[in-house]
Amino acid sequence: MTVLEKTAECINILGRFCGRRDIKDLTTQSLMESYGIPRVDLFLLFGGSIACAGDLFAQAMQAGIAEHYMIVGGEGHTTESLRRKMAALCPGLVTEGKAEAEVFAGYLSQKYGLSPDYLETASTNCGNNVTNALALMTQNRLPHRTILLMQDASMQLRMDAGFRRHISPDTRIINFACYQVEVIAERNRLAFRDTITGMWDMERYITLLMGEIPRLSDIEEGYGPHGKGFIAHVDIPENVAEAYAFLKKNYGDFSRAANLAYS
Repeated sequence: MTVLEKTAECINILGRFCGRRDIKDLTTQSLMESYGIPRVDLFLLFGGSIACAGDLFAQAMQAGIAEHYMIVGGEGHTTESLRRKMAALCPGLVTEGKAEAEVFAGYLSQKYGLSPDYLETASTNCGNNVTNALALMTQNRLPHRTILLMQDASMQLRMDAGFRRHISPDTRIINFACYQVEVIAERNRLAFRDTITGMWDMERYITLLMGEIPRLSDIEEGYGPHGKGFIAHVDIPENVAEAYAFLKKNYGDFSRAANLAYS
């Protein structure tokens, strides 16, 4: 195995770990097969997701897999990229100055004629994505025995851990990362095997993944109970730790630091 092939393998290990999916697709059949329910109480889409999440969310709404639908997101480190890509995908869609939730809602309306039930537009990071969504759920007395979460694949596991930190253990959380991607070594470079709408460039994707492992680690510098206390405990498997160590050796400068402007 070449160094480039090893690098691709390690990126994919991190991608599969962070980009959790608990059901195979967003259908009532998959919910029945995995959880014995035809729909969830609440489906939440988070604005840190890339553009393809808008199409998946629309398909889920059309399939009727939830009683209520909410989009969560104000302005954070991914917002400007989302605005640019959504404006390019959907001519006439106004994105300038819009919160992430408003951008996705506009896309749903213009392309599919759909409207989510609730928008949260004030959050600036994964932490208050969670707390603001929970506040909106409480304010509107939304049932949430079962909730489905959809976030960018790089941040899906942290979103799950954030909800587990704050929500009742009686609530069943179901994850569906908005994409699954495989990185390959091709002609002496790294490439994505498939085309995904709105996908990050390779450097940005590696940066996002590498930023997650220190955050998920339950150590003093991490976000878990033994660190900053933002999320519930997450176990880091040995193969994930080894893949991260390999990438850090080769891509140490790519690890994303927290942006204090959105803390």
